[in-house]
This record gives sequence, structure tokens and C-alpha cells, in this order.
Amino acid sequence: MKITDLTPEYERAYFCCLEDWSEEMKEAGDHKACWYNVMKDKGLKVKLAQDENGVATGMIQYLPAEVSFIEGKDLYIIQCIWVHGHKQGIGNYQKKGIGKTLLKAAEDDVRAMGAKGLAAWGISFPFWMRASWFRKQGYKVVDKNGMFRLLWKPFASDAVPPLLIKQKKLPALVPGKVNISLFLNGWCPAQNMTYERTKRAMKGYEDKIELKEYKTINLDVQREWGITDAILINNKHASSGPPLTYKKIRRIIDRKVRKIV
Repeated sequence: MKITDLTPEYERAYFCCLEDWSEEMKEAGDHKACWYNVMKDKGLKVKLAQDENGVATGMIQYLPAEVSFIEGKDLYIIQCIWVHGHKQGIGNYQKKGIGKTLLKAAEDDVRAMGAKGLAAWGISFPFWMRASWFRKQGYKVVDKNGMFRLLWKPFASDAVPPLLIKQKKLPALVPGKVNISLFLNGWCPAQNMTYERTKRAMKGYEDKIELKEYKTINLDVQREWGITDAILINNKHASSGPPLTYKKIRRIIDRKVRKIV
């Protein structure tokens, strides 16, 4: 195994989280590629783990806190660390120490750039981006919001702990309509997939729906609302877990539409 910086020949795999075999990933569109082309000039760093054949088996991406979804100074934040864990495609590479090696490479890189610490967000439930995994790697929880945890590892004595940017307000509701608000950042294919599915699920109901869209790659927009990625239906979060299927989203919208007819 070797750890390398992202190069153009691996961008396609990176944009779909190493799951280029997945038909579902095709539903995510090109949002991550567009996001990457903007953020790579704002300090975004991406590292890949490669096996002896040059196959990308894991990835980590991190960026300065100042251009992220947290409040922090002189820190970097890990947005995603992922080791391919499916039988399909290249196979399951988890439980081989790849994640720890990627994390160590990111920590070394951030230290070398002079940052005062590295933060990460995690989930309190035992699935992707587990907060408990980061704690085992020496990270400490400094903020929380529902099931989300913000953790960090300081590298300097004068490092200031970061904070989560929490939701500040909600869009105004239009009476007599199903109000759908789409917040999209672009960094996560799972969120991009849900966004695209929601846009498709609205077809045929356009006259019944009040649609608002917010592109939170614009930091001013993200900070104004305190929301990075979300599907709000009548100001209720449609999901905070794995991507909803198209059928599930369509059923939700259909149910809401029937209530106003």
C-alpha cells in the first residue's frame, strides 16, 4: 500500500467515492467534480491509498476550517475518509489498516503546512464516519448537534477548539403548497444523489410545489443558513441518514401533495 496525492487519472474514481461500478452513483451527477474544481484552489487536499497494482482502495479529503462547515482558525477539517468496503467493484479493503494510514498521512500533511490541528466530524451511530473510530485515534469531541459529533486533535498549545455551525433559520413557507428547499454543497455524492432524486420526484407536481434552492458552496449562503446539505419538505428534514431512494422521496411528496388537494 502507498499513499499518494490525487492526480488526474484517479479523479473519476474519486468523484464517485471509488464506486465507479455503482449504477446508483451515476445518479449523483457531476456536482462533486464541479465542487472539486472550485475547492482545489481554496486549500482542499485529497490523498488516496493504492494497492500494489495501483488500484485506489481508500481516500481522505480535508480542507481549511475557514472554508468549511465548521467555525475554526488555523485548522483543517476532514470531510470524508472512506475505504472501499463493498464486494462489488474492487472488493472489500476494510479492516486492513488503510483508514488509519490515510489519517496519519493527513495529520502529517496538516502539521507540515503549519496548521494548529485537525478536526473531523463523526456520527454517534455505528456506520460511516463513526465518531468512536476517531476517538480511538486520539481525537476528542468538542461539539455536538444531534447524532453529529465534532472532534479534533490539536497540534499546538495555542490551538482554539472548533465549533459546528448549526442551523440558524428556515425558509419562509408558502401556504397551499408543498414547500421543498434543497441545500446542496456538492462535496458528497450521497447528498448529490438525494438532491437529483428529489428533483426527479417533483416532476408532474410543479404547480403544487414551492421550490427553493441554495448552493452552499457559496460560503456566505452556507453561513447565512447554517445548513450545508439538506432536503427540507415543509421545513422538515427528509433524511439525515443514508440516501433516500427515488421511490421513497416520491411517496413522501405524493403524500404531502394529496394533503393540500
